[in-house]
Amino acid sequence: MNRLQAFGRICDTRSVRFLLCDMQEKFQSTISHFPAIAEVNRRLVEAARIMEIPVIVTEQYPKALGHTIPLLGVKEGEAYPKSQFSMLIDEVNKEIKTASHIILFGIETHVCILQTALELLENGFTVHVIADGVSSRNMVDRMYALERMRDAGAHITTCESILFQLLGDSKHPNFKEVQKLIMEISPDSGLLASQ
Repeated sequence: MNRLQAFGRICDTRSVRFLLCDMQEKFQSTISHFPAIAEVNRRLVEAARIMEIPVIVTEQYPKALGHTIPLLGVKEGEAYPKSQFSMLIDEVNKEIKTASHIILFGIETHVCILQTALELLENGFTVHVIADGVSSRNMVDRMYALERMRDAGAHITTCESILFQLLGDSKHPNFKEVQKLIMEISPDSGLLASQ
């Protein structure tokens, strides 16, 4: 691991991919703070589109769990269906092969997010997990999954922090558009309540 990876510094957004994990209809009633997580995820997806950073989306067994919630603007056929818990199915691996930084968000923190993060780290990627963009059914699972990912080498950050890191400068050509997304404070996603 080089020094930039150790610090999680992103120097070139062309090396970045956003991975949106399993934000599906059936989870809305069971995941803690789902509306807040969904709003943070919407901001991330919109910012990625503005900055022309690819967003790769998966859905866990969509036949039973439904498709990605409409709020996120994922068109039919854009999400890859999967049965394994890690997002790293063949189609996703092809889309991330030229990346070095992965921005990871969605659900559930202690299952699909954790397994994806660990596999990405094993494969040499720098992983940034968006703490206010992930959740689980209960906060204990979420809290310990975030700790485990940090211990394994992932960078735990927030939506606003990663977006400013990707912009890097107020002179960035997309600064004003992205700034509009974060002018309103992110909704409470229960992070502090889980401590």
